[in-house]
Amino acid sequence: MTRVDPALWLARPRMERLLGALAAAEGATRVVGGAVRDALLGLPVADIDFATRLVPDEVMARLAEAGLKAVPTGLSHGTVTAVAGGIGYQVTTLRRDVGTDGRHARVVFTRAWEEDAARRDFTINALYADPLSGEVTDFFGGTGDLAARRVRFIGDPLLRIAEDHLRILRFFRFSARYADRLDPEGLAACAARANDLKALSRERVRDELLKLLEAPDPAPTVEAMVAHGVMAAFLPEAADVARLRALLAAERRAGARPAALRRLAALLPETPALAAEVAARLRLSNAEKARLVALTTPGAVPEDPRALAYRAGGAVAADRMLLLGDARAARWLEPLAAWERPSLPLTGKDLIALGLPPGPEVSRTLAEVERDWIAAGFPEDREAVLALARHRLEQG
Repeated sequence: MTRVDPALWLARPRMERLLGALAAAEGATRVVGGAVRDALLGLPVADIDFATRLVPDEVMARLAEAGLKAVPTGLSHGTVTAVAGGIGYQVTTLRRDVGTDGRHARVVFTRAWEEDAARRDFTINALYADPLSGEVTDFFGGTGDLAARRVRFIGDPLLRIAEDHLRILRFFRFSARYADRLDPEGLAACAARANDLKALSRERVRDELLKLLEAPDPAPTVEAMVAHGVMAAFLPEAADVARLRALLAAERRAGARPAALRRLAALLPETPALAAEVAARLRLSNAEKARLVALTTPGAVPEDPRALAYRAGGAVAADRMLLLGDARAARWLEPLAAWERPSLPLTGKDLIALGLPPGPEVSRTLAEVERDWIAAGFPEDREAVLALARHRLEQG
């Protein structure tokens, strides 16, 4: 009998009260999905979700009676967020699908654990654990697939994708993180239904893509997506995975942490206008768009990378070094992360005091002095900066 260590969640604050409210001792509620999967793999358990036979109204009432906050996150789909010890837990009533359009499902509640498991996407995500004993319930061979490092659809992959088109991207994301290779039947189905991705919101596509790119080594998976026409459905610009592979090698050499936007930049040509189009298509935030554009702007990193950091930020400077395979990246990652952008210790009034007449020349000269100051390594001494200004004024 397969078990996980229930201390992984029982040690959390107010968990005993939460499980009491959800009638866990009576078998009404189990831990489900990612927490069970990651516990079996010996990975850190982050978010903990619960499946329950209790209907949403009963969940809300029981939580209130136990003095716990209940947030009606998605009552029509059976989901309530319970807050215990300042931590949110999704509690979802067992359910089965009665209709779907590939984006949204209509569900009815059930008391059958296997019916609930059958509507989930992959066998490794349809695992349940008794929250008190840790005993695992596995209806579709998920534990075996975990052992085999395989991500496999529950049932017919084509039908599962027709129910929810996002499962195409989820197949690749979970495979990149948990599988040694892509399941052939799942890959064939995803390739056949790739155009279904065009019906999804850009936000959902973006979220899955960025999560995929954060995997330890997403290159083989991305390469398969390109080769089988999946990437073309939403990111046709990502046609060459060679730069991504080179970036991953540079990250390993430098000891850099994964960064989805940096890796996305590696999939795109060094064309800022195109990066801006991609950012708009994926509904990236303004800050993410600016970073992606900066990372796809051609040009070498200066001898002193802080010169680029001053203009674009330390993160962009470090990412550019990694994207270019710059051997200096390993020794500059930490300094750039800790570097605080200094302010030029000089103003237009200082230039006027040195004899420059008021007018447009003040701004132009101040910009020239700023460039000299950057090239000099950002000296903090005011006299040194004034010397730079005098030299610039002498040059006319």
